[in-house]
Amino acid sequence: MQTEPTPEDKSKDEFFERLAKLSEEMVTKHGKDFSMGALVLAARWIAENRGGRLKMN
Repeated sequence: MQTEPTPEDKSKDEFFERLAKLSEEMVTKHGKDFSMGALVLAARWIAENRGGRLKMN
């Protein structure tokens, strides 16, 4: 039995689709190593700035 996705589920799905497209673009232009490194750094940046405003540089 399948339930209707919530607005939050739909929003998350949209972000995953955007992230997948961006990842594919990065791999095409700069390769897998760069793309994986960039995504790991992005995750680290988010984790380290938890609870506060995200800083640029």
